This record gives sequence, C-alpha cells and structure tokens, in this order.
Amino acid sequence: MSAPAAFRHPFRAYSPADFHFPLPEGHRFPYYKYAGVRELLRPHLPVPDAPALRWADAARVHDPHWLRRWRRGEVGKNEERALGLPWSPEMVERSRRAAGGSLAALHDAMNTGWGANLAGGTHHSFRDRAEGFCLLNDAALLTKVALDDGLASRVAVIDLDVHQGNGTAAMLGAEARAFTLSIHGERNYPFRKEISSLDLGLGDGVTDSEYLDVLQRQALPAIEAFRPDLLLFLAGADVLAGDRFGRFALSLDGLRERNRAVLYWAKRAAIPVVTVLAGGYNNDHELTIKAHASVVLDGLEVLG
Repeated sequence: MSAPAAFRHPFRAYSPADFHFPLPEGHRFPYYKYAGVRELLRPHLPVPDAPALRWADAARVHDPHWLRRWRRGEVGKNEERALGLPWSPEMVERSRRAAGGSLAALHDAMNTGWGANLAGGTHHSFRDRAEGFCLLNDAALLTKVALDDGLASRVAVIDLDVHQGNGTAAMLGAEARAFTLSIHGERNYPFRKEISSLDLGLGDGVTDSEYLDVLQRQALPAIEAFRPDLLLFLAGADVLAGDRFGRFALSLDGLRERNRAVLYWAKRAAIPVVTVLAGGYNNDHELTIKAHASVVLDGLEVLG
C-alpha cells in the first residue's frame, strides 16, 4: 500500500480491527479499542489490514500438533478458560491477523527503521499453551524469524505491559541471542512468573516518577549492555491509573514519556524497532484508545 501524498514519511501501521469473532455479552475482551485506535491514527499514516500469519510461520515457534488442534477446534473447555476466549474459527483467524500484523511490521522495520502493529504483544502464549487472550506469541515469533533469517544477530524484547511476559520468557529462555526484559506488577497476573533475562517486578500503585526511574536507571542500561541490533517494544497501556487489571497509577503524560524514552534509545542506538500494543483495559475507554495510539504518534515524532 503506497502512502497518500499527504504522508511525508515511509511508515504505516497494521490493524486487525475489521476481523471480529463472537463473544458472550459483557465479555471483558476490549474489542472497542482496535477500531478506535485505527480511526484516531488514520489521519497520520496509512493503516492497512493486518495480513494473516501463515501456519508454517506459526509452527516456527509453536507445536504443530497443538496448532492443528486449535485450527480444527479440537480444544477442551479448560484450554478455552485459560485463553479467556471461546473457540471459534473467527477467533483463530483474528489471532492469525494480530500476529501477521506484527510479522509485517518486522519487515517494515528492517526497511524503514520502524514497524507498527495496532494489536499484538501476545506475550502470555507458550509453545503449546494459550493464556490470557494470547494464542500466538508474536514476540517469540519475530525474534525467531529475525535471528534465523539473518535480519538481526541480537534481539531485545522490552515488555512494558503491566503483566509479565511469561510465555515470551519461557519460549526465549534458552536463546542466547535474545534478551527479554519485563517491567510488571509483581503481585499481578500471571501469578506464577517465568524467568526473563531481566525481571523488574514493581508493587501496586506505581506512579510516573517511580516507573520512569526504573526504566531509565535499570531497564534501558540493561538493554544497552546487551547491544541488540533489533528492538521489539510491547507498549502496554494497562500501566495507566484506572485500568481494570493493571494496579499501576501512571498518567497519560507519564506513559508518553515512557514511549519516547524507549524510542529515543532505539534512535540513538541506530537500530530498527517494532512497536505492538499489548494490553489496555481502562475504565475510561477513550483513555485506552489515546494511550495505545500514543506509541505510534510518539514514533512519528521521534523516528519520523
């Protein structure tokens, strides 16, 4: 998709917003935010539909037999409960689109320096287990593709969702060329944590100044020391005050300062960066949308 003449940059952001799946009335999955973020960003950059991930690519990090069962709907109620979503062909297709958007964003990042997906960050998925709204683990997949296809030699994943990226930590734990970093709520889901390269677990009620101090004094120096040549940024909005599942107390200004700190670091290091949305479930729906859109607006400001 070529950008209209009004866009003076090479960037675009992929969206799975048009791919719906049935949910029970009152379900907590935040459908609203994907269309909301897309519409907010359309004046600023092209927003094509996210492509579907090929099953052969999914099998690069997930068990093929497990994938086959999910494709066919041969899953039990316990598996559905762990995922938090009822099985349907549409749900599986939407998961493919969310992960496919991240993979497309990876290739954009290699070409332009930055790639963006308006979904993704599905870090609770394991090689053969789905959890927490996450069926296909895009951070693990992008790391695998980048390393094995020669796009990068060292990949850092900075996971700033309020929940630990347990699936990503487990899937990449044996990969010496990957560095997984998670700043998360120590007392929040998942209650059984995995071991990342660096876990920075924080208490409830963390404010802007506390969070940004940890980011600047511990997280970014650790990434710097690893010397990656690709950065994957899970820019969770569930760190905001008022999030249904977050327990942190950041402001929108604090979240944007966080975004810019990570993006400026990537710019100074002269490495490509992929941004994905990860979680966000604020009681204020408009705030969720603004927060998720902010990482792309900040990317245009810092990297454009």
